[in-house]
Amino acid sequence: MANSNYMNLKSRIQKQQKKKIRRIKFYHSFLTIVLLLCVIQIGYSALLNLAKIVVYQTKIIKAQELHAQAQNRNKYLKSEIKNFNSMHKVESIARNNLKMAAKDEVLIIINQPTQETTETKKMPENKFTKFLETFSSKFNKDISSEKI
Repeated sequence: MANSNYMNLKSRIQKQQKKKIRRIKFYHSFLTIVLLLCVIQIGYSALLNLAKIVVYQTKIIKAQELHAQAQNRNKYLKSEIKNFNSMHKVESIARNNLKMAAKDEVLIIINQPTQETTETKKMPENKFTKFLETFSSKFNKDISSEKI
């Protein structure tokens, strides 16, 4: 009888140990799944931030180009203002734009058709940059709809 009690005690202890091992395995499996979900979320966020960085960098470059063009235009207009103050410039504007003539002059106007050739140059785009802009624009729409 003592032997059977010993066997029952031993089997109960083994069952308790197996339960503990199952609980530990379940806990580790659960933590592994949570960790994988966190890693996926971090990767997704990193990719989204990278796409936003590319889009903002292109916007910055475009803004800098527009700023440089505006500065050049301002310099040109300032020089035009300085030149406009001279008598020669006023006479030039009167003759060419206003079709005026001085005393004892005859004005002859010859109309010539102007050829307008407008050719727009497209900047070559990098496929990776285009992909990231498209990718980020999709998420920018998602973000803007969440704010509403």
